[in-house]
Amino acid sequence: MILGIETSCDETAAALVTPEGGIRSNVVSSQADLHARYGGVVPEVASRRHLELISPVVREALAEAGASLDDVDRIAVTQGPGLIGALLVGLAAAKALAWSRRLPLVPVDHLRGHVASLYLEPDPLEPPFLCLLASGGHTLLLDVRGYHDERVLGTTLDDAAGEAFDKGARLLGLGYPGGGELDRIAREGDPDAYGFPVARVPGLDFSFSGLKTALLYATRDLSPGELDARRADLAASYQHAIVRALVQRVREAAARTGAGRVAVVGGVAANSELRASLPDAALAPLPLCTDNAAMIASAGRFGRAIRYPGYLGLDAYASR
Repeated sequence: MILGIETSCDETAAALVTPEGGIRSNVVSSQADLHARYGGVVPEVASRRHLELISPVVREALAEAGASLDDVDRIAVTQGPGLIGALLVGLAAAKALAWSRRLPLVPVDHLRGHVASLYLEPDPLEPPFLCLLASGGHTLLLDVRGYHDERVLGTTLDDAAGEAFDKGARLLGLGYPGGGELDRIAREGDPDAYGFPVARVPGLDFSFSGLKTALLYATRDLSPGELDARRADLAASYQHAIVRALVQRVREAAARTGAGRVAVVGGVAANSELRASLPDAALAPLPLCTDNAAMIASAGRFGRAIRYPGYLGLDAYASR
């Protein structure tokens, strides 16, 4: 089996996955409540919490799978991108476990891990396909040609889609993380109540900063009572603009590349309007949309394994 470890942001995760892509366990410990008081993830706080959680989470993943380290054939770990301190905790833990058992180690790019969530049972997707990766830190259009071969077609020029959701939720008084709560409230509102803009930038890139500013202007002069009365309509209109931008780019990219299949991964893939707007797309299962270790173990099935002791000098990277 493959032991996957993920600590790129504020989720401490470990999973056991079979070489065929079956998930034996997938344990995720979220720090969302810890960071809510700050309105966002505090890197140093996240790193310290990963230090506390990494060993218990790995033990729980092994127990849930009914396995021990004797059953592990290789270890896969997120090397980047992400918060550098958080990444170093997971990478150090993976190195230590691999070294102690003389196991091979596979360093995994976090974004490639999101794509690899589509390769897991019970309904694995085979390349090639066009993939929208939309999360809190990244928004990308990828031409996925093979299990370890992706070409970037478009990316965000400023905020990621997930970041736009969370910042919009904060403007609407929904706290952090607010993307899921904004989605829930939006179902009660009118998506046509406000005409929020969708940025048109060259190529297949995205831009969400102007949309975020438009929401700021729409809310800044409202009294608390007025904001409460209009919150559902604001949320629905704001969400509709984000989803419209994503769907338009996906359709443009599919037309340009002639892609026969489209897939959506990342935390924003859990958004109900986005899932409804792309009914024919292959969608990452809801438990695999947000950061998890099963997707890292899945990517580890196809990545290059580094033999002992060659991985001891590996370092993490914050960005590509």
